[in-house]
Order: sequence, then C-alpha cells, then structure tokens
Amino acid sequence: MVNVQVSCGELASEATKMNETVCRMPRGLDVVVTGADPARLPGGGPWSPGRRLIAQAGGAYLFVGIRGGGRALDVPEPRTSLMEPGDICFYDADRPPVLDFPEHCRLKVFLVPREALGLQERDVRRVMAAPVSRSSRMGALLSPFLSELADTVSVSRPSVGEMLAWNAVNLLTTLAADQLGQDAAGLPETRSPLLSRILGFVDRHLADSDLSPEMIAGAHHISVRYLHRLFQDEGTTVGRWIQRRRLEECRRDLVHRVRGRQTIAAVAGRWGFLSATHFSRVFRAAYGMSPSEWRDTGRGTRALSR
Repeated sequence: MVNVQVSCGELASEATKMNETVCRMPRGLDVVVTGADPARLPGGGPWSPGRRLIAQAGGAYLFVGIRGGGRALDVPEPRTSLMEPGDICFYDADRPPVLDFPEHCRLKVFLVPREALGLQERDVRRVMAAPVSRSSRMGALLSPFLSELADTVSVSRPSVGEMLAWNAVNLLTTLAADQLGQDAAGLPETRSPLLSRILGFVDRHLADSDLSPEMIAGAHHISVRYLHRLFQDEGTTVGRWIQRRRLEECRRDLVHRVRGRQTIAAVAGRWGFLSATHFSRVFRAAYGMSPSEWRDTGRGTRALSR
C-alpha cells in the first residue's frame, strides 16, 4: 500500500510498493523518504543488473537520482559498492541500482534533472563512480543537512519549501562539482558567455507573450538553428526553458500574492501565458496539482494526502 503525503504536489508516477513520503518541489526537484522496507530506489526505468549497492548497517542513506542521464549510461559497468549510514550516492534515475539493504534502513532520495545540476551527459557516470562517505569533508558537511531537509520539506509551507528546494539543488550542484574535481564556484562558467546572456534576456522578457526563439536569436544576432544548438547542449529546448521559468514565476506569485486580488488567469497572463486553460494544463503536468490547489496550500490548507 502506498502512503504518499504531498505538501508541494503529487508525484504519482513515482509511487512504489513501499510506504513513502513524496514531495514535488521547484527546479524539477522531488524528495522521497521511504518507509521501513527500501527494496528499490524510485526511478523511471528498469532496475540495472550492473550495479549493486550493499548497506553495511541499518540507518538512513542519502541518494541523488539524476534524471536524463543520457545514452552513455545504457550499459553500466558491473560493480558493487558498500555504503555506510549517512553516505550519499548519485545514481541514474532511469536505471536505478539494485539494493542489498536490510529492512530497517531508510532512504532519503533527491530526484533532480541533470541540467539542474549543471552536468553534461559525460559527467553523470563520473559522479556515480563512488558514494560520498559520511566521514569525508563534503559528506560530513552536507549529509546531516540534506537528511534533515528531506524530513522537513513535507511539513513546510510552500513558500518555505520553495526556498529549501533552491538550497538543496545548489548544495547538490556543489557536491556534484566536488565529485568531478571541479571548483564549485566555477561550475556555472561551463556555460558559454553567450548562453548566459541569452538566459538573462529570457528572464527579463518572460512576461512578453511574443518571446520566441526567433525573437531571442534576432536580439543576439545569431541564427535560430544555432540558438537551438546552444540549448541542446544544456539538455533542453528553448521552449521548455521558457515554459519552466514562467511556471516557476507563476508558482511564486500564486503563493506570495494569495492575499491580493489577482486571479489565476491574471497571474498566468502576467507571465506570458495567453490561455488560462493551457496554463492550468502545463502547471498540473509540471507540479502534480492545479494552480488553485497550489494557491490554496499558501493559505494554510492541509497537505493533500492519498
């Protein structure tokens, strides 16, 4: 029987045969905390026969499931990794590893898109190479914080949960950079200066209903084809990026303006959505609840449960 408590949205597609708490957060982050029998990690694909994780003892273990790992992970190299309580392990959410864990272990899982971590396809296998030990420098710093955060988000107000999600993704990005042996502060520089300018331009024009690949390319004196290639290198498309950023701003307004007089249609229109029906459909697809349900959580209604 699945027991999913939702404070930040529903994640029905991730429901498994375990008792678990599931929260859908901003920035494409989902947080899953399992019950007493963590037989499998949440993910969207077949269980990988090539990677097995063995728990050394009972307790809580932290996982970062990377969505959209890429074709390079289709044939993982067979290996076995040992984990201690508090260790942090990256895994490919499309091919979760097999777990050899006792029943009294609990899993706290952060599911996040590859692009949100600033990772290229070639980087994903490298960050999965070995768990981050709880006794390591980064593990000692981040493990207790991430563990507590996973328990906190399910009972947090949406506005607080949104800030926690931003912090969690930033910390996981830092951890991934450390695994790659990079300077975390320099990670965003993996984007080209041109793409950084384009992303800033998109943010400044989100409210413009005419925002389009043609408009963006013209403003930066490049071809539309080259623009699409820049976003392809980021693992997304121009349209998806614009829609995601608009949805994030709408979510923020729906919570922060709950005492105002703006209707849902007005909030959607303010951020470039011409059709309220279309806005409601893509909002539900992204966050697992309707705009009105999300707005109501900001008024202190109880978390939806099922």
